[in-house]
Amino acid sequence: MHELSLAGGILQVVEDAAAREAFARVLQLRLEVGKLAGVELQALRFALEAIAPGTLLEGAEVLIDEPPGRAWCLGCSTAVEIAQRGDACPSCGGHWLTPQGGDALRVVDMQVA
Repeated sequence: MHELSLAGGILQVVEDAAAREAFARVLQLRLEVGKLAGVELQALRFALEAIAPGTLLEGAEVLIDEPPGRAWCLGCSTAVEIAQRGDACPSCGGHWLTPQGGDALRVVDMQVA
């Protein structure tokens, strides 16, 4: 389950921000996990809950936005939304798609105290 290592990376981002900005805890953490990121959201939530006790994330509300995958179709020269890698182009049915977005995991913002 690579989501546990992702949760550890998220905690590191939070700890680095706390060192720079001098806050004691996170009240709310908002993440963006694209549909094409290859992340199981339930597993990520579980991993974040598992590592939170005793850290800045203890008791934090975690909000996760899931933007759609976007791709450029080489077949019909169209920007399209796709639900997962390997999907056909919804415009022409071709499989010549180049991902253009919705494939990242990032910390969007935090409310801190």
